[in-house]
Amino acid sequence: MPTSIQISVDSLRFDCLVAGDSTNPAVILLHGFPESSYMWRRLMDELATQGYYCIAPDLRGYSPLATPSGKMEYSIDKLSNDVLGLADTLPGKFHLIGHDWGAAIGWDIAFHNPHRLISYTALSVPHHRAFGRALHIDAEQRRKSRYMLFFLLPFLPEIMIQWNDFAYFRKLWKEADEAELAHNLEIFRRKKSLTAALNYYRANKKALKTRKIGEIQVPSLLIWGNKDIAIGKTAALSNEKYMPEAYEFVEIEGGHWLIQSNYPEVRVAILKQLESYSS
Repeated sequence: MPTSIQISVDSLRFDCLVAGDSTNPAVILLHGFPESSYMWRRLMDELATQGYYCIAPDLRGYSPLATPSGKMEYSIDKLSNDVLGLADTLPGKFHLIGHDWGAAIGWDIAFHNPHRLISYTALSVPHHRAFGRALHIDAEQRRKSRYMLFFLLPFLPEIMIQWNDFAYFRKLWKEADEAELAHNLEIFRRKKSLTAALNYYRANKKALKTRKIGEIQVPSLLIWGNKDIAIGKTAALSNEKYMPEAYEFVEIEGGHWLIQSNYPEVRVAILKQLESYSS
């Protein structure tokens, strides 16, 4: 089973799960909203047995000692730099895997720091420009993304999400086991964490447009569920426009929470990707 450690990056201390031999090729796994490092435990165990060293942080706003105040403390550049700071504890390049907001951070890192990565795997969320293109041309994607406009409002999202002990989040977590559910609730019951997590949306409405990313040079994989409540087919298929030759796309009969609902298929796709680009 993964063990818990803390890793410091500048003035912040991140709670992390780690698994495997630290001398093995490294894999950093980034969770999304509203989740935590616990989503990766099963996969980390699997990867450790296959000869990888895994680090899964509770990201900025989710770790209690890495929750600064202020909306702009959650801009994409700061979120990416946190991950690179964690990677500085490793001896060399690493594989990166991200889901949801973790995937958005991953695309930013893959573009701006390709020399740091061996490979990149995104679950659910495509390249920023593929998503932006879909928002522009696809009515289905605009419908699926309406929740983001609500999250941009001050105060009201916090009030409604906390109602009835996070009933809204509990619906999203219906595939999670009891340990993951308990860990997630512990995070969001902290005073600052919910606002910090929502600040990912609030800080990056404009930041993702000004910090533009282009064609990815790192070997990449997108795993997408064709019943995803947040990401439509236009966005997923548009991803290829911004990818290197070393790109794979895996479509799964599933929704947004693939690591919980479609673990066997996700496991196979990720292991194939890592094995293809490990020395």
